[in-house]
This record gives sequence, structure tokens and C-alpha cells, in this order.
Amino acid sequence: MAKKIFVAALVLLTAVAQNTTPNARPRASDLGLKVGVLPTGPLDAITDVAGVRVGHTTIIRGDDLHTGVTAILPHPGNLYREKVPGAVFVGNGFGKLAGSTQVDEMGDIETPILLTSTTSVPRVADALISYMLALPGNEDVLSINPLVGETNDGYLSDIRGRHITQDDVFAAIKNATSGPIEEGAVGAGTGTVVFGFKGGIGTSSRRLPPKLGGYTVGVLVQTNFGGVLTIAGAPVGRELGQYYLREDLQQTGGAKDRGNGSVMIVVATDAPMDARNLKRLAARAWLGVARTGSSASNGSGDYAIAFSTALQVRIRTEDKSLTRHVEVLTNDAMSPLFQAVIEATEEAVYNSMFRAKTMTAHGHRVEALPMEKTTEILRKYGVIK
Repeated sequence: MAKKIFVAALVLLTAVAQNTTPNARPRASDLGLKVGVLPTGPLDAITDVAGVRVGHTTIIRGDDLHTGVTAILPHPGNLYREKVPGAVFVGNGFGKLAGSTQVDEMGDIETPILLTSTTSVPRVADALISYMLALPGNEDVLSINPLVGETNDGYLSDIRGRHITQDDVFAAIKNATSGPIEEGAVGAGTGTVVFGFKGGIGTSSRRLPPKLGGYTVGVLVQTNFGGVLTIAGAPVGRELGQYYLREDLQQTGGAKDRGNGSVMIVVATDAPMDARNLKRLAARAWLGVARTGSSASNGSGDYAIAFSTALQVRIRTEDKSLTRHVEVLTNDAMSPLFQAVIEATEEAVYNSMFRAKTMTAHGHRVEALPMEKTTEILRKYGVIK
């Protein structure tokens, strides 16, 4: 017993040491970077929305395999029996978002939301169906609508191998927690690239003041897109000499960013909203991505998924009534929530880059955003002190 306690303590101390090391890559807030005007939640993460859980399975094997799965659970219960209102907004439809048409039609989400690699969507969706069918209480269920999004990690991983297994999917769901979220090159962001630098998973949140309802909006992103990186207005990509169209404009060599890629945005809120206004909320998340310098290119599959966790708007399978009388926010209440999702999405993109580390894989090397130089640029433009 004493030996087990000693080992557990050693692991804990190691984790603390890793989190406090001077070489640890910062989040945006660690640099004093303030995005927008609204305060964040305590964790500055999508898990600031009560009940939301996030889990990752990160798969790194040898040189060629750098991929994974990220699971977002709107609540810890049986989502088929207690669905949440949801909506999908398509920024550019060059992607493979399984399950989106039923969400559009019915206005609800009945499974965890999973993010992964492009060619693994069918296998991940199949595993998610198996997971849901096996849940206690679902013995009579004949149809499940799995909601699975993706970005293409083929530059840093063997995407053709479709290596993700059912066990990988189950692990991401079962390991999901409500606390701080690991960011950067983890889970579905393990092999992604953004603005020509290493991308990954990022998250952030915003909380409205009490007189505006005190609601929380949380965002998680899987970044894998291109453009001209801008951080809180500072032209970081231009200053670093790495941005979309650089070679075409200057006829110089160096790092390339052809602007292609994709981004998945997952938006959670505890505000009582119906599917129609959730779609409007998802649409505003795109303004946050635009602020970071995205070019929303022809080859970019860009989607936002939004849901509400408010208890009064959940759809219970056992409720067979033909009418529902539920109080939801009116259109006039939406503007502060729009501001919140814009700010949280913008900061989540930055966190996905700030926390990601340089990766050499699959015959390619993608550098992490150079934080020392980036900090100098942000100071130069008065973004941080």
C-alpha cells in the first residue's frame, strides 16, 4: 500500500512539475492577451458550461501515425434518452460531417459529438453507434444519429490507413471529464496544421454579466486551416513571414501555406435556446475565426455545431406529448451571446496554436508558433504589455 501511495505521489509531483516548467507553452491568457470585453469562465474552457465533458484519445505510433479522437459530451447522461437542442452551421461544405442533416431537420443532438481525421469518420461513427446502442436503457433503440466531424491530418499522419479503432473511440468518450482540457496536438488535433504552423485542439469561454442572464458560452475548436495569422489585430503571420499567398506575392522561397484545410467549432451554452437561435449562435462563431485571419479557402471544410445544456429545453424520449411549452430566449436576448461566442472562438483558435508543439512526422516537419517572436510582435503592436 505504501509503495502504491509513493508511486501515486510521484506521478502527481511529476505532473505538477511539467505544468510549471519554464518551457511549458502558454495559453493566451498566460501572456496577458485579452480577447474582447467579456470575462472568461473559471477554466476558460468549454467545460465552464456545467455538465459538458471533453475527452481525448491521442494516437502516436512510429513516424507515420499521428491522429486521434476528441469527444464532447453535452451532459454525462444518456443523450438518446435526454437529447439536447442543437444546430449545425456550414461555413464551407467541403467536409464530411456525419449526422448533420438530422440535426438540421429535427433540431436536436442525441449522441456525443466526436471529432477525428477525415477518412476515419465512417469508422468513428460506427463505433459511436455501438457505444450508444450498448448503453443501459437503449435496448429497444433501432436508430442512432451519430454526429462526427473531421479535419484532414494527412500531412502529418497516414490518413489512408484509417487506424482509429472502436477502443480508441470508446476511450475518448469514457475518459471525458468536466475539468481543464488538454490543448494543442492532442486527440483530433494531433496531426493538424493551422496558418502553416502546428495546430490542434483549443478552447475558451465567456460569461455574461448577471443583468444579461449570467449565461456561459464555451467553445472548442479543431484547427487545420490557412490564411494570414492575425492575433488580436496584430499581423503576426506577416511579421513572421509565413502566410497565405506569400510566395505568390513576393516570389520567394520558404514555408508554404496554401490556405487550405478545415476547422470544426463546437459551441456549448447553458442559455435556454431553441435550435433556430442555436444556429444563429453557431453562425456568429465564424466571425471569431475570421478575426484570426482565416481565408476560408475553397478546400476548407468549415463547420460549427452548437447546443444548449439548459435542463428546461432538453428533449426526453419518453415524453410522448404532442405539444411542448418551454420558455426560451427571444431574438432580442441573443446579441450578448453572439459577442460571447465570437470572443471565445477567437481565443480558442489562439490556444490551439499556443499550446501545440513542433511535430516531425510522416516525412514532414511542422514548426510550432514561435512564442518568443510572437510575444515580441504582440508587444510591438500594443496587444500585450
